[in-house]
Amino acid sequence: MVNDTGMPEAVAVQPVVAQVVAPVSPLASIEDFKKFKFVVGCISEAVVHPNADKLFVLKVDIGTEVRQLVAGIRRSYAPEQLVGRRVIIIANLAPALIRGVESQGMVLAASDDQGVSILQPDRDVVLGSVVK
Repeated sequence: MVNDTGMPEAVAVQPVVAQVVAPVSPLASIEDFKKFKFVVGCISEAVVHPNADKLFVLKVDIGTEVRQLVAGIRRSYAPEQLVGRRVIIIANLAPALIRGVESQGMVLAASDDQGVSILQPDRDVVLGSVVK
């Protein structure tokens, strides 16, 4: 915002309250990290998992294919909040059967006492772009 003199007004910044976090263990090497392929995808469909209260079954377009992923984010999002959203997934995770539905990767998300927050790029990068 600009004040009457044409100068930008100061913007108040809210301080971030640091939480004490226990040391992360076990440590992973850079070689461990390189084993995972993180890519950008776009959620094209989100439906309630037929056998679980906390899960969605998602269709995620990663540019070269559409993957089915099961994600435990149902308590924090409605399906309509997810469709069209770009997300980060682990694309080379071995498929897993979760409550009878195959999951072909994992959506990355953070959680705290307020719920779950999906990790997403801050602009519409090309689907399938590798996260490094």
